[in-house]
Amino acid sequence: MDPTLSLLLNGVVSGLLLGGLYAAAASGLAISFGMLDIVNIAHPALMVAAGMSVVLLGTALGLDPLLVAVLQAPAFFLLGTLLYRAYHHFFERRGDEALQGLAFFFGVMFIVEVGLVLLLGPEQRFLDPDYAFVTWRLGEVDVPLRMLAPALLALAAIAALWVFLRRSFTGLAIAAVAQDPEALRLMAVDPVRIKRIAFGLSIALASIAGGALVVVQPIEPASHQVFIGRVFAICIMGGMASLPGCVLAAFLFGVVENVTASFYGPSWSPAVAFGWLLLVLAFRPQGLFGRLA
Repeated sequence: MDPTLSLLLNGVVSGLLLGGLYAAAASGLAISFGMLDIVNIAHPALMVAAGMSVVLLGTALGLDPLLVAVLQAPAFFLLGTLLYRAYHHFFERRGDEALQGLAFFFGVMFIVEVGLVLLLGPEQRFLDPDYAFVTWRLGEVDVPLRMLAPALLALAAIAALWVFLRRSFTGLAIAAVAQDPEALRLMAVDPVRIKRIAFGLSIALASIAGGALVVVQPIEPASHQVFIGRVFAICIMGGMASLPGCVLAAFLFGVVENVTASFYGPSWSPAVAFGWLLLVLAFRPQGLFGRLA
């Protein structure tokens, strides 16, 4: 096979696997930012905190990091509900959620980062399961299990969330709460409770993303800074509240970024990937799966 074609194929496959990680990170934000209109700028920091927790628990218990990520997801769901309680009590119910609410999540982001540094230090941490050193070779294409396993877990979690949002009453209420909370009240449903559950789910997905991240690469308390722009860009490009759009946008973002890095170097990949975002929004401002108002 031509070396250039082989490099391209490997870049596309690696980009798709990287897109699985991006999808896990951005799908939680699609709930808070897209469905609830809560600009949770601290989401990537909570994802890194989840990754750090996975490293500590996985090392102490000798468990697979992806399994630990799933097992600790209920704790992060509870953390998300507590964060929303504070956000609603101090900002949303008074109508101050726009600027002051954003400042609140900026504060949460810095508290998480500084707290991790004080508790664990600034060093990079990682956890290598046995399959992290296994690579499947399909013809000229290499498929590292270090990236495949986290991507599959991420897609399974997103699929389960999508079914929950489409098939359960609570899921349908989450989809409706941002559009017409008064209609929910007429149905004897508390919109604040529904938002609390939805925000808890978004932070629970940060646990899954953190477990996926720590398998793919080492992390440190400041690692969230790399993901802030990416996850918001993917969420916007996918259509804000659309989980299928979020996944597709994550795959496109990962492929464009990885192929660019393969051919032109990693310094070009963010510029080209965000340029692709601008191109998509220029022709489809509502995102890939979004709807025009």
